[in-house]
Amino acid sequence: MNNTPEEVAMDKDLNINDGTEGTYDILQNAAGEILVIIRQRRGGPENPRFVYDGGETALLYRSRESSVFLGNINIEARNPLKIVDEILVAEIDGDEVAREYMVPVRIVRDLKAVLS
Repeated sequence: MNNTPEEVAMDKDLNINDGTEGTYDILQNAAGEILVIIRQRRGGPENPRFVYDGGETALLYRSRESSVFLGNINIEARNPLKIVDEILVAEIDGDEVAREYMVPVRIVRDLKAVLS
């Protein structure tokens, strides 16, 4: 998944959601690669991780100061998220991509237990 969002033709919009952190999109291309689009956050990512338990919520850990909670993940997006090793995250500011970066996916048994 070394392509920018402009270079990857995303074939399937798995999720358009308005969760507690604001609107986000989860898209998948024909190769099975996942793109998560969020609005821009302050500060750059430092050792980011996408923590997911296969359910309706996930946590995008960007840095010690910044994490993004993704709630109400569409059921169609759940299996694709469980089988990829990494995702491409694009942070947007208006209609522009402010930054993009690859994030490893870490599957856990229970996200709530990790957050406790």
